[in-house]
Amino acid sequence: MSDPGVAVVIEDDADVRNLVAAVLRQSGFDVHVAPGGRAGVDLVRDHDAAVVTVDVGLPDIDGYEVLRRIRAFSTCYVVMLTSRGDELDTLTALQSGADDYLTKPFRPRELRARIAAMLRRPRVVPDRVSAPPVPAAVTPLVPPAAPVAAVAPPTVVEHNGLALNAAARTVVLDGRDLPLTRSEFDLLNEMLKSNGAVRTKADLVRVVRGDYYGEDTYISDSDERAIEVHIGNLRRKLDEDPKNPRWLQTVRGVGYRLTSARS
Repeated sequence: MSDPGVAVVIEDDADVRNLVAAVLRQSGFDVHVAPGGRAGVDLVRDHDAAVVTVDVGLPDIDGYEVLRRIRAFSTCYVVMLTSRGDELDTLTALQSGADDYLTKPFRPRELRARIAAMLRRPRVVPDRVSAPPVPAAVTPLVPPAAPVAAVAPPTVVEHNGLALNAAARTVVLDGRDLPLTRSEFDLLNEMLKSNGAVRTKADLVRVVRGDYYGEDTYISDSDERAIEVHIGNLRRKLDEDPKNPRWLQTVRGVGYRLTSARS
């Protein structure tokens, strides 16, 4: 990737910090590092970071508090680094608004692949600029040029009061913008495209993980639990009624399907 921007590594373990920084520099990032949470938050703010890695266990404030403070002013991608095999860390990280997580120890190429997958599907916040006034008609001095073919507008999928624009990566619910993380947006987009077909948790893991998880990649229980957390976060943002779901219906023991359209 070329000039992906600034990355900040917030990690108190010097060996891990140097490893993550080296991986990000090899990927083209301008990297800044911090051994503590408060200093890391300042770096993210001062340098307008695009990607941040945050260790859960930090000496001053924990990684969840770091994430909370970052989310107060930034929509950067955040990857939490959690303890090996600690599912609670993983679930708490996702519930707190992280885009992804890695358990230690991890392979450098996996971190690189996860970040590359995120950047291929970037968040886009469209500028809300009013259209300029249309000038009064003027008699042309030269014959008008041949009409230019109109460019098709981005595809917008609507379902039960929700409108998702895949090109702009925006979601509008009952007339208001809905802020979603990358993973939440990708899952909602996939469910809307499924047209009511059941999607297994393994299917949705591959949607979130991108190219790194192929058809033959082992899907762990932790991966599937992460999907449950993402769906739960998505339902909360949609203000979904679990007894009478408007969009996402659970298929017990399998996965999820889109609800039927309502009149």
